[in-house]
Amino acid sequence: MKIYTDTGKKDTRSGFGAGLTELGKTNPNVVALCADLIGSLKMQDFIDENPERFFQVGIAEANMMGMAAGLTIGGKIPFAGTFANFATGRVYDQIRQSIAYSGKNVKICASHSGVTLGEDGATHQILEDLGLMKMLPGMTVINTCDFNQTKAATIAVAEHDGPVYLRFGRPKVANFTPEDQKFEIGKAVQLYEGNDVTIIATGHLVWEAIQAAQQLSEKGISADVINIHTIKPLDEEAIINSVKKTGCVVTAEEHNYLGGLGESVARTLSENLPAPQEFVATQDTFGESGTPDQLMEKYGLNANAIIKATEKVLKRK
Repeated sequence: MKIYTDTGKKDTRSGFGAGLTELGKTNPNVVALCADLIGSLKMQDFIDENPERFFQVGIAEANMMGMAAGLTIGGKIPFAGTFANFATGRVYDQIRQSIAYSGKNVKICASHSGVTLGEDGATHQILEDLGLMKMLPGMTVINTCDFNQTKAATIAVAEHDGPVYLRFGRPKVANFTPEDQKFEIGKAVQLYEGNDVTIIATGHLVWEAIQAAQQLSEKGISADVINIHTIKPLDEEAIINSVKKTGCVVTAEEHNYLGGLGESVARTLSENLPAPQEFVATQDTFGESGTPDQLMEKYGLNANAIIKATEKVLKRK
């Protein structure tokens, strides 16, 4: 069984910052906007090197989305950054009307997503954003798993013509994907080949899925593990081909089970290949204050939860 090595824990938001800094050197049309969270979004290096290409909007997220939309008309590629809660729920009308409806080439860069925002609590955590954004026509939705993948995704979305929602997080997590990877929007990454169960994970839950698969292997259970970094467009072919082989699926995400990756997988299977499915996700609830590890444990968003879901779904085959 392949061993994935954590090369050193890093936060995915720093992967975004590194990708943005590289874009500043290679793409003169890239500009950045921020709603008073430069440090949190790791934008300082880009600003230091490209001060004339940065716009500090302040705590005015709706204005930021309007400004970003306007900048595209002049051929710029705006990366608008703030917390995921403020990048979606607070400004949904502006995104829908000014960005999605007219297909503006805006990259909405959302940090501190999910419960791993931690101690800031439910008012700053968001567990509905993937659903909100994937329902917008023409919106590409990406949820990366580690530093290296986030850096690669940030660079890749600059080449994509159209609105993108790029979701990443605050805590330091395992960094295990290749440093030199080619990020392909809409293309799933196969991590393990297995025959008994398909485990499809996104974001911070990908590393947990790897840990779960290794423990399941010790129990004689062979798992097909897929990293879905692009929620929309979804790699339906990869999902269908895997479930044809295994006959059941577990989805894992740091998001409400309503509206997230799991529902997209369920729709795909219901239309093409109905199969038993278990959801590792939050169960229609808000978060609360606590450390990231405490909250992931409380809300069942870790390797143990994936193992339990796998054992449950196998009984339904």
